[in-house]
Amino acid sequence: MGEVIDNLAFNEQGLIPVITQDADGQKVLMLAWMNKDALLITLSTKRVTYWSRSRQQLWAKGETSGHTQTLVSMSFDCDGDAILCQVNQVGAACHTHRPNCFYLNVDAEQQRVIISGNAA
Repeated sequence: MGEVIDNLAFNEQGLIPVITQDADGQKVLMLAWMNKDALLITLSTKRVTYWSRSRQQLWAKGETSGHTQTLVSMSFDCDGDAILCQVNQVGAACHTHRPNCFYLNVDAEQQRVIISGNAA
């Protein structure tokens, strides 16, 4: 486990960004943060756990909603400052009950935001 931690560059708050992607469809689901504890829990249980910056506590995805993420694979970028988790997602990934958190699309021509998809 130390080898994984040693290859990662956590920021000054002890956090690292995590891009979460659907393992089957390859769709990006969300961006969240992990600290070392969240990373270790995720690797040992395969249940993706994050660090909630707003609540300042560990957050196992789906602990209240039932919309869980099971880790399929994990990799990190060439600088070790971002993690990619490929997961099996059960239910909606976003707290807005949408399949993913990236539903606010930018119309570059008109410079406006377009909301795509409906909440489940």
